[in-house]
Amino acid sequence: MNTIAVIIVAALVADRVLHLAGDIFNLHHLRPAVPEDFADVFDDDRYRLSQHYLKARTHFGWLVSTFHLVVILLFWFNGGFNVLDQWVRSFGWGPIASGLLFIGILVLLRALLSLPFSYYATFVLEARFGFNRTTLKTFVSDLVKGFLLAMVLGVPVMALVLAFFEHAGPGAWLYCWAAVTLFTLLVQFIAPTFIMPLFNRYTPLDEGRLRTAILDYARSIDFPLQNIFVMDGSRRSTKSNAFFTGFGRNKRIVLFDTLIQQHTVDELVAVLAHEMGHYKKKHILKSIFLGILQTGLLFFLVSIFLSYQPLFDAFHMQQTSIYAGLLFFGLLYTPVDFFTGLILQIISRRHERDADRFAVKTTGAPEALVDALKKLSAHNLSNLRPHPFYVFLNYSHPPVLERIRAIRRQRGSEAGYAPA
Repeated sequence: MNTIAVIIVAALVADRVLHLAGDIFNLHHLRPAVPEDFADVFDDDRYRLSQHYLKARTHFGWLVSTFHLVVILLFWFNGGFNVLDQWVRSFGWGPIASGLLFIGILVLLRALLSLPFSYYATFVLEARFGFNRTTLKTFVSDLVKGFLLAMVLGVPVMALVLAFFEHAGPGAWLYCWAAVTLFTLLVQFIAPTFIMPLFNRYTPLDEGRLRTAILDYARSIDFPLQNIFVMDGSRRSTKSNAFFTGFGRNKRIVLFDTLIQQHTVDELVAVLAHEMGHYKKKHILKSIFLGILQTGLLFFLVSIFLSYQPLFDAFHMQQTSIYAGLLFFGLLYTPVDFFTGLILQIISRRHERDADRFAVKTTGAPEALVDALKKLSAHNLSNLRPHPFYVFLNYSHPPVLERIRAIRRQRGSEAGYAPA
């Protein structure tokens, strides 16, 4: 192995070891007693069930991640990338068509290897804990739609990136950055109207007390809300959520139907106040901007290493190519991706705290948000006491217990006293 190969293997193994350590710390951090703040929504049986769910998902995650790491290393060190490249080249196609075939085959192979795990997670693991409502027909339909969507959207973008790096010279990375940025922004606009409805049904929230309360709140904070949609999340799972998506006239606030069934009007308004807080605080725009910067860094580094011979030697390649270079750089980029991911998660957790503060301040109903968070945790079997290192590695939101205590501190501060 050359130096590049050693760096990539070390990065892949280190990433796995760090996450394994985080998982072990997280499991050892479990406690038998229900936290006092959750005594009204978790009985002992449900709390034990949430811990069994965490253990089952963690152990299953170990199996999946270890399997994929072993497959990558076996394929790599047995010359699989070079064998595939020589076979693709035998067709005599141009570099762009060859690149699409090379990358497409690898993506398809990974998807096929992941399929049994996806099936097990849906129909065995999630079903064991009472979450799954996905039928085999829906499961297959989602796979087919996802594949067709990747063909329609992913293939043209990849072809454009390959074409720029083949023909645009030293400035190719800038053209790629601009093209991918425009594509990302376009998807943000069209996804709510054209992409998301491919997988779920979105219906306007019926007239009534809930709709009136949400629209009244939106007007009170000058939030330009045209409609609220209900998503048929119960088609796939009993889990609950709400989210904000899209821009401009395609902007949508979405409630899972399962969420509406289990929360009061005040709780639902508090949840949506949090989501609207992200918009009012410009968190979504900031996240998109950071993502664009990250994409620019990626393409700049790609341009440096794309023709770097030791990178191809590391993968036992007989010939260099733009398409193989892109793939191999993705593995070399692992350490950078790991650290930028940590930074983005820290920012995300800060945004979530900010959105909680916004919701509490503008609704004047801190306990409604607290009750909503507690019910969501109980219903979704959330881990109430994750280990800090696990949170650091994996969480885009602060732990729910931390959020609840911060909300109550804010309530006490705004009331002019410090909580006990």
